[in-house]
Amino acid sequence: MALPHAQPGVPVEVQPHGVLLGNQKTCALFKSESLEVIRLVLMAGKHLPAHQAPGEMTIQCLQGRLIVSVGDNRQTLAAGQLLFLPAGTMHAVEAELDSSALLTIALHDR
Repeated sequence: MALPHAQPGVPVEVQPHGVLLGNQKTCALFKSESLEVIRLVLMAGKHLPAHQAPGEMTIQCLQGRLIVSVGDNRQTLAAGQLLFLPAGTMHAVEAELDSSALLTIALHDR
């Protein structure tokens, strides 16, 4: 069963999950023709292999600590920090700690 997406004008909870983080899963919160918002949940030591998004994106760490790799450049993203990546940037994400993040992706016509 698919999770319902956010509805226009209706608030969506994006606070850190705290001790319940281990019971959560990555899910899409919202998707339209031009924008997608995803709640990423990644446990310590897990990673997303190198990939790219079709448009500009931000990764906002809500809880934990993530390593975002772009080529040989590795950036640590702690809770409360946000990282911008241009469209088509090849990147990988690894969790140093149990983490959650808010991904916002601008979608372009394909």
